[in-house]
Amino acid sequence: MTLPNLARGEALAVLGGVTRRLCLTLGALARIEAALGLTDWSQLPQRLARPSAADLMAVLEALVDDGLGPLDAAGLNPREAADAVAKALAAAA
Repeated sequence: MTLPNLARGEALAVLGGVTRRLCLTLGALARIEAALGLTDWSQLPQRLARPSAADLMAVLEALVDDGLGPLDAAGLNPREAADAVAKALAAAA
């Protein structure tokens, strides 16, 4: 996998032993909003302060931007998933 495009806000994370590219795009934002049932983006920080496993997976799936296909939730470590989401959100800031 090539290096992440930092200007685009991309981040790389190892998930289930596979390096995946994550990026907070407008499409990802729309998928996160729909998956979490948010009506206002001001709800997102509170929702992610103590996310459920389902919330975390939905956000992570929306952030994957590498063409490698869907994530295998069974192979994911919760800490690994949470760290990947944090890394992607930090790269977008």
